[in-house]
Amino acid sequence: MEGISHEACALAGTWGLGKLVAFWDDNNISIDGHTDGWFTDDTPKRFESYGWHVIADVQGHDSAALNAAIVAAKAVTDKPTLICCKTIIGAGSPNKEGTHDVHGAALGDAEIAATRAHIGWNYPPFEIPKHVYEAWDARTKGEGLEKLWNNKFAEYKKAFPKEAAEFVRRTNGDLPADWAEFAAKAIAAINEKGETIATRKASQNAINALVPALPEFLGGSADLTGSNLTNWVGAHHVHGKKPGNYISYGVREFGMAHIMNGMALHGGLLPFGGTFLMFSEYARNALRMSALMKQRVIYVFTHDSIGLGEDGPTHQPVEQTTTLRFIPNMDTWRPCDTVESIVSWVASVERKDGPSSLIFSRQNLAFQKRDAAQIANIRKGGYILSEAANGKPQAIIISTGSEIDLAIKAKAALAAEGINVRVVSMPSTNVFDRQDQAYKDSVLSKGIKRVAVEAGVTGLWYKYVGLDGAVIGMDCFGESAPAPELFKHFGFTVDNVVATVKKVLG
Repeated sequence: MEGISHEACALAGTWGLGKLVAFWDDNNISIDGHTDGWFTDDTPKRFESYGWHVIADVQGHDSAALNAAIVAAKAVTDKPTLICCKTIIGAGSPNKEGTHDVHGAALGDAEIAATRAHIGWNYPPFEIPKHVYEAWDARTKGEGLEKLWNNKFAEYKKAFPKEAAEFVRRTNGDLPADWAEFAAKAIAAINEKGETIATRKASQNAINALVPALPEFLGGSADLTGSNLTNWVGAHHVHGKKPGNYISYGVREFGMAHIMNGMALHGGLLPFGGTFLMFSEYARNALRMSALMKQRVIYVFTHDSIGLGEDGPTHQPVEQTTTLRFIPNMDTWRPCDTVESIVSWVASVERKDGPSSLIFSRQNLAFQKRDAAQIANIRKGGYILSEAANGKPQAIIISTGSEIDLAIKAKAALAAEGINVRVVSMPSTNVFDRQDQAYKDSVLSKGIKRVAVEAGVTGLWYKYVGLDGAVIGMDCFGESAPAPELFKHFGFTVDNVVATVKKVLG
């Protein structure tokens, strides 16, 4: 019933995934009861329309019939197969089979006893009879197949040592031996160019810079390639049954995210996919599963704020960046320029124990100058981008993304009035929170008043500014207007930042 079955299965049919065999447990029951009142789809015809091979009306309690269906499914190699299994939920329970009572609840002692008698099961609880154990014991067969595979791979490794080593590297999720040097040069080259461009374009530049070292990259977008800029020079589109390394998923955000989860779990690939940040809502469950399963999946979310302009509040994210930060084990990055963008990409590629969400702007963002130490500290999630005069700040402005340039300009205006301010860029609160206390205290020095500036909901930032600090944000939806007018309307101006800092200082 769930929409994911349409998004993923339609693509499986288009791609002709002949190795995929799915079983549909057709028992006419869900938690609320018999499904006649809310599920009348002709499921076999639906899957046939996707281009699947469908085997209908298989008796799901008949092992011989199931085996015959599996054999028939494997014989079809140019399309996936759906085996439709007619079953009775809770079969064998004399008083509850065929009802929703056995869908999500235990049978209870009395019904367990009745079921044992009904099916003639005379063995104690948790005892597996010897003949059943032996029938299902595949260890000897498995050991033989593993040995056969290992022998074949040893022969392959002897004949093709370079290719075998690359196979092992990719399947283990390791990076190339020269990765650190390669990544450092890529970051240095982008820093040297010093471009003022949209961070979505900076993201594409980062992909192009890194892809020569990462043949395992498998990119894509949910029908927004031209907006997300997730493609690269030399990318090959998957088109129907034609293979490639870039997938146009169509308007299937949820399906895209879960397909990437599957690829990450399989190993050997490093998947990333893009959509508008607003549309991350459609993929939310899959994002959570990426984090829960600790999979290296990279999400590229563009058009990150009211900065996208006239599309209006339906497309302008307000709460999305913060809610992504709240997903346990999700690293969320909102870079302010080209350098932070490629550093966030490198960090995401190097992270092997969880997903990353990279959040990029539609509009151009000013390049920020840094020294080598500052560039290194980007990896710590938060760092001093611009120190106060003489290193003695009276206040600290914390910001991210498109609002960093605003913070820098407000710092200059305050300095003209004799107020010394430190500007902290915090592209990833998640990563900053994992730093040791000494480092965090060196960035957000104790006893200094703080103001946070971000074009989104404000609640998270009180963690950093405290109750005696202030947050310039927006706890409301956006409006439809040109981006500069929107930023002014919602208080993202130098004058407002200056006034807020003064107010906090008293």
